[in-house]
Amino acid sequence: MVGKAHNHNDLVLSTVQSPQAAATSAVAASWCRSALHHGLDPAAASRNDRMDDRAVSRLREANGELLAAATPSLDRLFGSVGGAGCCVIISDVSGIVLETRALDADKEMFDAIGLAPGASWSESDEGTNGIGTCLVEARPVTIFRGDHFASRNVGVSCMDAPIFDPEGRLVAALDVSTARSDHGEAMATMIATLVQDAARSIERDFFCRRFADARIVYAGGNQPSAGAALLAVDRDDLVIGASRAARRQFRLGADSHFAPRPLADVMGTDGNNGFNDGERAILRQALARSGGNVAAAARLLGIGRATMYRRMERAGMGGMN
Repeated sequence: MVGKAHNHNDLVLSTVQSPQAAATSAVAASWCRSALHHGLDPAAASRNDRMDDRAVSRLREANGELLAAATPSLDRLFGSVGGAGCCVIISDVSGIVLETRALDADKEMFDAIGLAPGASWSESDEGTNGIGTCLVEARPVTIFRGDHFASRNVGVSCMDAPIFDPEGRLVAALDVSTARSDHGEAMATMIATLVQDAARSIERDFFCRRFADARIVYAGGNQPSAGAALLAVDRDDLVIGASRAARRQFRLGADSHFAPRPLADVMGTDGNNGFNDGERAILRQALARSGGNVAAAARLLGIGRATMYRRMERAGMGGMN
C-alpha cells in the first residue's frame, strides 16, 4: 500500500510539472489546480476538521428548501445503489457534506474516509475528487480511485452530478461513492447515469416546489447533463420562472430573477390580441411587453391611456402605475 501511494504521488507530481499536463485531460487539469493554485501535497495524510453538529445543523437549515426537494430522490438513489456497498451524498455548493445515505454495516468505513456530514470535499481542501471537481467544473464527473489528487483518497471511486436551483444557480453536488475493489468502470458508468438522473429529478422537484402556485409548462429538453426545460406560468399566462435548461433554450439570460413576460413571447407563439377572452391577462401581457409603462401598453393595445386605466381598475389592477 505504501508503494502504491508513493507511485501515485510521483505520478501526480510529474504530471503537474509537465508544461502540457493541463491540456491532456480534465483530471490532469484538476491535479494542476490542486497543486499549483491550492498548494496541496498529494502525500499529505491529514484532512481538514469537520464541522461540529451545531454548525452542520445550521448549514442544513440554510439549505432546507433544497434538502426537502432532494429527499425523495436521495432515498430512491440509495435504494438502487446502497445494497452494492455505495454511499449516497449531497453537498452544498462549497463542497461540505449535508447528508449521507449508507448501510449500517458501511457507515463506519465511510465515516473514516471522511464521507460524513460536515466534512469538506472542495477541491481547495481535498484536491481532485468527485464532489469538489464536479462543483468547480459544474458538470457530471467520475473520479476513479487513481484519479484522485491525494493518495489517501485513491481507495474510493466517485460518481457526481451538479444540482442547479430554480434560478439556474449551482447549489449542490450529488455523489455516489464506493470503496469496493470489484466495482470497475462498467459499474461506475451505470451508477453515473443513475446519479445524473437523480440530480435532474431533484432540480425538477425543486423547481415545482418553488413555483407550487404556478402552472408548470414542459418545453422539451431533459438531456442527462442539462435537465428539462421548465417554465412557471401564472394565471395571466406570464412566465415568472424558468429552469436552467429553459433559460438556455429560450435565451432568457442567466440573471436569477427576470421580469415576467408573456408565455407566447417566450415560446414564439401567437398570443391573444383582444379583450374578449382573458382581459386581465391581455392587460398584464401588454404591461410586461412595455416594461410596466402604462401609456406604452395602451398604445400597444390601440386604446387611450384613460381607457387603459379604467380597464386595469375593472380587472383588479388599480394599484399598478
